[in-house]
Amino acid sequence: MFGVRTLLQCLAVALTLHLAIVAGEFFKPFNVSYDHRALIIDGKRRMLISAGIHYPRATPEMWPDLIAKSKEGGADVIETYAFWNGHEPLRGQYNFEGRYDIVKFVKLVGSSGLYLLLRIGPYVCAEWNFGGFPVWLRDVPNIEFRTDNTPFKEEMQRFVKKIVDLMREEMLFSWQGGPVIMLQIENEYGNMESSFGQRGKDYVKWAAKMAVGLGAGVPWIMCKQVDAPEFIIDTCNGYYCDGFRPNSYKKPIFWTENWDGWYTNWGGRVPHRPVEDIAFAVARFFQRGGSFQNYYMFFGGTNFGRTSGGPNYITSYDYDAPIDEYGLLSQPKWGHLKDLHAAIKLCEPALVAADSPQYIKLGPMQEAHIYRENINREGQNLSWSGNENKCSAFLANIDEHKAASVTFLGQVYALPPWSVSILPDCKNTAFNTAKVAAQVSIKTVAFDLPLFTNVSVPRQLMIQNEVARVSETWMTLKEPIGAWSENNFTVEGILEHLNVTQDHSDYLWYMTRIYISDDDISVLEESKVTPTLTIDSMRDLVRIFINGQLTGSQAGHWVKVIQPVQLMQGYNDIVLLSQTVGLQNYGAFLEKDGAGFRGRIKLTGFQNGDVDLTESSWTYQIGLKGEFLKIYMMDQNGSAGWTDLTPDAVPSIFSWYKTYFDAPDGIDPVALNLGSMGKGQAWVNGHHIGRYWNLVAPKNGCQRICDYRGTYNSDKCATNCGQPTQIWYHVPRSWLRTSNNLLVIFEEIGGNPFDISIKSRFTGTICSQVSESHYPPLRMWSHPDFISGKISINDMIPKMHLQCEGGHRISSIEFASYGTPKGSCQAFSRGNCHAPNSLSVVSQACQGKNSCSVGISNAIFGGDPCRHIVKTLAVEARCTPSTNIGSSAMK
Repeated sequence: MFGVRTLLQCLAVALTLHLAIVAGEFFKPFNVSYDHRALIIDGKRRMLISAGIHYPRATPEMWPDLIAKSKEGGADVIETYAFWNGHEPLRGQYNFEGRYDIVKFVKLVGSSGLYLLLRIGPYVCAEWNFGGFPVWLRDVPNIEFRTDNTPFKEEMQRFVKKIVDLMREEMLFSWQGGPVIMLQIENEYGNMESSFGQRGKDYVKWAAKMAVGLGAGVPWIMCKQVDAPEFIIDTCNGYYCDGFRPNSYKKPIFWTENWDGWYTNWGGRVPHRPVEDIAFAVARFFQRGGSFQNYYMFFGGTNFGRTSGGPNYITSYDYDAPIDEYGLLSQPKWGHLKDLHAAIKLCEPALVAADSPQYIKLGPMQEAHIYRENINREGQNLSWSGNENKCSAFLANIDEHKAASVTFLGQVYALPPWSVSILPDCKNTAFNTAKVAAQVSIKTVAFDLPLFTNVSVPRQLMIQNEVARVSETWMTLKEPIGAWSENNFTVEGILEHLNVTQDHSDYLWYMTRIYISDDDISVLEESKVTPTLTIDSMRDLVRIFINGQLTGSQAGHWVKVIQPVQLMQGYNDIVLLSQTVGLQNYGAFLEKDGAGFRGRIKLTGFQNGDVDLTESSWTYQIGLKGEFLKIYMMDQNGSAGWTDLTPDAVPSIFSWYKTYFDAPDGIDPVALNLGSMGKGQAWVNGHHIGRYWNLVAPKNGCQRICDYRGTYNSDKCATNCGQPTQIWYHVPRSWLRTSNNLLVIFEEIGGNPFDISIKSRFTGTICSQVSESHYPPLRMWSHPDFISGKISINDMIPKMHLQCEGGHRISSIEFASYGTPKGSCQAFSRGNCHAPNSLSVVSQACQGKNSCSVGISNAIFGGDPCRHIVKTLAVEARCTPSTNIGSSAMK
């Protein structure tokens, strides 16, 4: 009976939650306002941590896990843009389904107990195609983007109102019981404003007044907008915002984009920002009066389809974020920031109680900020608990090279270089930004095999990579060069690329014909001159075909093209394939940027002068035949005329390939390894995975040792030198079936599809190093005995925490040493001091579990293995899917 009653209670709770989500009621209705110190939620100041997640860069099936991991990592708020071109692909035709179901996303945030910052813009930048603007916007008569231009303002207001009305209709604003607490209008316009003169200044005032006039009932912000009106909060974006101050004392200090990574270009290095530096920047921000901080990005995700902007930004938008592109935790970044957030939350009572901190200079490059409870000018106590004598402090050492020993309130504190120590009680250190106790996670693949057709592979064999290779089955189809449909058209002159394609395809064919006489050929042969095709200016990529043969290619951003060509006597067909690789997403006058060719197109080298082709008759063909026929769809590819592919038939340019494959077992995220291909696009079961392009990063520019100390920039601590920028491409689990998944590839320059493999990704190895000198677990600060004063921080021992991703368990301990271990993850070794029972102690505590904790003390390891030396515990553990623990442990 107890079990039945418990089940009924659970069902009642679930039904209540479901009804609340349907109704949009996630909280009791509350008001949001602000003063000069912080956002005020339901009458109380708050210190808020926000996690950036862009809903279309993941699937709806991924959203709950991403939101949950953000909350577990210490976030109070989820931040996202609203993507205009995704929601209104055609003027007046809206899309709020699938990855663009913004209402579902916001409701999931609310049901998780988190708030939401919705940045409507509607310009978003975001390395997103055309900065989020729909391409049809260019065709509105007399339009000029982002300035005091009536056509643009009418379209912008229409979309912003659409989103605000949608949130209101769905009861998603805070005063309706929903999670939306703030909205943003425009985005980093301050960088562009001077380009428009007075019209830019007038536009800012209009945008602010228009937004507030929509009656959303929550505060509006403008980022990087120093002339934001009095009723709009201006905010900071950047790597560091501790020195930022808004343009009015009445406004709080907000940081809307903490760039915890950076985006990546095709052929570029992959940026990495050390977590010690991110933590330093965040701690300094709150130390110096900040109250709202958002990570851009907390989860970056994937630029599925043709959503990547640029030009030339890669399909992955991993962004070196705390949660990686596949939804896995990036450690130690996620864990160290989680500890930072916990320490800041311990300080929140003092931070919200103080109107401003007390500043103390501790040394030439060392300083302290102290927050104590006080009463604000109106006499209202804005503290969240009402307890008096709250005190929290931040001790900073901003020296990039030297550690410092400082005296603060009668005690001595050791501060590593470029670090902040957080003292929630103004006495004991809970966290230091440079001391990382979080585990390191090494991502791996469950298997790396060819794409088999109707082959079921046992998971144990996948993990051990012991499957025998078999023949794969691929089919192929040639893409016509040039005109392929009756929808082509001929006009005189060179048309602008986007005006023709409307960005419905990356590809636009330009075709013309020229007659070469016998005399021309004779003169060329006698003079030994090779004719040259020149294009004054081109972006992003052009492929030049002469008489059906690929003669040359060039990539660049408005670069001159000079290509030698071989012509024959008689008529010669000249075909130019113009390609975009993501539309410009940043800068003024985006509506004028365009794509394709500019200036003159000529043939040079002839005795009688150049042949100007610019005003010739050109035939235009939009896109690829395979795109038009949608041969990547399950129900469309069968009648396309596919033929069997043999290994000796590759590589081949401008070819379509298809095969079928079975999904890897389990629930781990999946990726395609396209390292054997050249450039093109990929689809799985009709879903557009994105563009691929195997350009290689420069061999130099990566540092052997990444030093977190000192000001960060995107070239510091770069990785992946000399390697292809991206070879792995995310295939969301929800897009896969158990078997017979259709993979279709369009390859432009030649590649080998037989070497494409499917990869199941998970965190296979976790490591950690924690010493006696690390601080006790942050959760001990809430321990009743500590709060009552029965025990002190010094009585609490540090602990090592290890955790595998969900659905995985610690199958074995590969290394454990308590003493003076050496090395780093996957390269640990024993030092001169070592407790003999280290492996058995850790194995007993952790093996077979998803997570475990091990105390760092002599008593736990049976005594002091070496007196008068600070001991460290180093551990390397292997994570395995739960079903495989037994077999793995026996090996």
